[in-house]
Amino acid sequence: MKVLFLLSCLTILQTVSFAQSPEEQLLQVDQGWEKALLESNVEFLENLVAADFIWVHNHAGLIDGKEAVIVRAKRIRGGQADDTRNRTPRDQQVVILGQTGVVSGYTVVDRGPSPTTYHFMRTYARVNGEWKLLGNHTMAIPED
Repeated sequence: MKVLFLLSCLTILQTVSFAQSPEEQLLQVDQGWEKALLESNVEFLENLVAADFIWVHNHAGLIDGKEAVIVRAKRIRGGQADDTRNRTPRDQQVVILGQTGVVSGYTVVDRGPSPTTYHFMRTYARVNGEWKLLGNHTMAIPED
């Protein structure tokens, strides 16, 4: 009986310690996006990115969608050279309203010879209980 009680207490403690706020959950999803881009994780990207996804790159020099993101990841997986060494997000802020979440912050992308810092704002929509990336806007921050 004591063993059963202890196991129950441990289970409750684990559940409580792993409970995350919706903001923490979305931040974790967003960090998965960064990792998936770095690793060209096609499966993760296919599951995360919404069908109508729009990515507005630096100064609207390039605007693409889900297909372009997936094709790029597949090419890199297939052996196309990729000079991205690291992606380090920082200073993220998360705002959730209803079924919509916005994550903004900075990502330092190291492609050599020196890293570039981008400001980003990503919009997520909760669909059937899962976050889907609907929009991404990135802007390079000029070096001082």
